[in-house]
Amino acid sequence: MTTPPKAKKFRIRRPGGATPPEGEQGAAPATPARPEAHERPEATQGTGGAEQPRQPRELNAMEQLAMGGREDGFGDQPFPGSAAAQTANSANPGRPGAEQADDGPAPEVEIAAIKQEGLTGRQLRMARRVAQKHGLPATSDYDAVRLLRKAGIDPFQAANMLQLVSGADDPDPRAQDQAAVPATQQKVQLPQTMQAGGAQVPSTNVLDAADRAASIQEMQEDIVRRRRKKLVLLATRLAAFVLLPTFIAAWYFYVVATPMYATKSEFVIQKAESGGTAMSSLFAGSGMATSQDSITVQSYLTSRDAMLRLDADLGYKEHFSDPSIDPIQRLDASATNEEAFKVYKRNVKIGYDPTEGIVKLEVVAASPEASAAFSEALITYAEERVDNLTQRLRADQMAGAIESYEDAETRMLEAQAEVLDLQESMGIFDATSDASSIMTQVNTFETQLQQKKLQLDQLLDNARPNQARVEGVRGDIGRLEELVAELRARLTETDAAGGTRSLASESGRLAIAQTNLETRTALMQQALQQLETARIEANKQTRYLEMGVHPVAPDQPTYPRAFENTLLAFLVFAGIYLMISITASILREQVTS
Repeated sequence: MTTPPKAKKFRIRRPGGATPPEGEQGAAPATPARPEAHERPEATQGTGGAEQPRQPRELNAMEQLAMGGREDGFGDQPFPGSAAAQTANSANPGRPGAEQADDGPAPEVEIAAIKQEGLTGRQLRMARRVAQKHGLPATSDYDAVRLLRKAGIDPFQAANMLQLVSGADDPDPRAQDQAAVPATQQKVQLPQTMQAGGAQVPSTNVLDAADRAASIQEMQEDIVRRRRKKLVLLATRLAAFVLLPTFIAAWYFYVVATPMYATKSEFVIQKAESGGTAMSSLFAGSGMATSQDSITVQSYLTSRDAMLRLDADLGYKEHFSDPSIDPIQRLDASATNEEAFKVYKRNVKIGYDPTEGIVKLEVVAASPEASAAFSEALITYAEERVDNLTQRLRADQMAGAIESYEDAETRMLEAQAEVLDLQESMGIFDATSDASSIMTQVNTFETQLQQKKLQLDQLLDNARPNQARVEGVRGDIGRLEELVAELRARLTETDAAGGTRSLASESGRLAIAQTNLETRTALMQQALQQLETARIEANKQTRYLEMGVHPVAPDQPTYPRAFENTLLAFLVFAGIYLMISITASILREQVTS
């Protein structure tokens, strides 16, 4: 933010200059005119104290040309705006540029009064441009000033050059607004300038060393006064918006605030070692393995459920409703659960370190015993919550193992009953061994049958065989064939209903039933093993809470930290004041730019 310098305006008046009107702003007080160079006395005082006559200074060529008459380029015609031109206009009203007389003063009188104001050339040019912009028929610069004032327009209005030359089709809204203000209420600031009738020579009215030193001292004193005023205002604002609130906060922390006791504790949630994959064993010893459990416990301890349970067990709301506690920290006796929960969140602080997996708990209360009791109760609640995290999982695993074992046992009993029925219906214990025994006998008798047939062929090869022996061998062959057929018939029998009863088919059925029995027995044994494993896991605590720092009641109050809180309040109020002041300065600069 930049502050424009403020300094008084000093105007140099020439001898014989007109004094501006008393109400006009910007006019400097009249100073005594010093004699010009050509009007100084003839006698001056020399070094010896005697007055010596002084010769008048000779004028140079430029001064002589300025003092003498000169051609203005209009010939015999009067210059527009001069006294001769105005006299001609008044004598001939019909000529261009002449104005009709109205009820007010004559234009010549008004122009003469305007000339006495000592307007600068820049102001006259500005008035001429404004008159051209508004389409006023001005015959001279002074006439333009007169017409603009008569129309209620400020002739010296600061406007953009592009707006001045834009033409009459684009009127300036500021000029319209200025025209709406009466001429008597307009603020006009005119500097004192040199007059047109005097000699155009450099002024000798200059400031000497004493006047310059006095002016500089006056400006310095004004700067010092303004700086002192700003410093006083700044100190007042700082005292009102920073120091006073800081003092009030310090008075509360040192005098009014009730001492509070904080009990700190730390614990970690561990997970029982169990067999698993390589990735699960990689994070087994880190905090990432139990991060979900730690975050769950943290959320539970900062919930309304924990606050209500703590209030039901130890009277948390009643403790903070004690009249000995200051009004800011005190809880109303008829406070709702939401109000009590706000106090609970302010006084129970719990944090979790994900890198180490440590949960830090801080409980604040009005007495050290209550603080330690609240901390131990919250740790107990957290341990119960950790135990309950896997209770449903363990119950589901146990129920599934029991159901699987019971189903396997039922199916095994059914398979065993089927094998027993087949054995009773066929009358054999083992169909495979019976069939093997019969086939062994069949093979033995077939071997003997082949031998008898060879013996018969041997007897028949004789020319006169012994008929008795031949008949005996033939009888043996017949008996062996009958025995083999009987044995083979035992493998395939016909039941009473006329159906075929095959020992091979019954043997296959019995073998399938025995195989099913063996399978069901193996499944039952596996289900029994799983049931035992689930029972062991269910009885084992997979997650448990291990204390790192046990809660110990403090013997000195922990809060309030008066010096730190006061310093923090000072920094907060100072920062707020700084932000507001900077914002206000920026807005003020944007508005005034």
